[in-house]
Amino acid sequence: MKSFSRAGLTFDVVDAGTATNGTVVLLHGFPQTSHSWRAVTQILVERGYRTIAPDQRGYSPQARPRGRYAYRIGELVSDIESLIIQSDAGRVHLVGHDWGAQVAWMLAAARPDLISTLTTVSVPHPAAFVASMTQSDQLRRSWYMAAFQPPKLPELLIDRKPQVLDRMLAETGMDPEMIADTHRLVVDSGALTGGLNWYRAIPFGRPGEIRKRIAVPTTHVWSTGDTALARRGADLAGRHVDADYRLVVMDDATHWIPEQNPAEIAEIILDRIEG
Repeated sequence: MKSFSRAGLTFDVVDAGTATNGTVVLLHGFPQTSHSWRAVTQILVERGYRTIAPDQRGYSPQARPRGRYAYRIGELVSDIESLIIQSDAGRVHLVGHDWGAQVAWMLAAARPDLISTLTTVSVPHPAAFVASMTQSDQLRRSWYMAAFQPPKLPELLIDRKPQVLDRMLAETGMDPEMIADTHRLVVDSGALTGGLNWYRAIPFGRPGEIRKRIAVPTTHVWSTGDTALARRGADLAGRHVDADYRLVVMDDATHWIPEQNPAEIAEIILDRIEG
């Protein structure tokens, strides 16, 4: 599978391995692409799994609709629902990091018939995230969500002063190679506006969407070095899961777990799948 289509958009897909033991769908976050899962993919493929990692809406060159309304969470979830159906994989093991975790939580809530297990990395259940805003320093940590809202201004700033983006990413724990990948795969490729539109579409979300409960076995992963996500959201996430649930806390890991800790996160995923 090299691509899939939905609503007139075509999404690029990295499809690897054979489904001897099942299929794992890997969803990236911001500001990254399927490239962020490459090391985890290798481990899972060696363990007998098929992996499917899409470049999501705004990131795939042929899936960049104009206007922030096209990036509301319902559309992002429906994209991955279509991917799973078109993959002919049956029920899959769903994994998401950062914004990919948000999509994974909401897809698992809406379509548990498509999901065997759920592993979310960094971003907790959306209702837990909202609750953490008033119960921790999460609101302060999320300052960038407001900074991304003005149209065109963030893109203009990054174009004229790329060192601003570099400094921000370095402060979150990205190393120079990852920062270079962000420029090459997101900024220089024209995907930046699409990625920012995920944040700009937040006001279009429906309040009831975030309250849906999870009925599939779930593991949530949080890291002590995550500058974007407070511990409180991770602690609250399990309250929204009606199946077997585990919280895994990774010490001395930054927000960028899939790239910087691929062996550890692969084992956590496999423990959820095989356990």
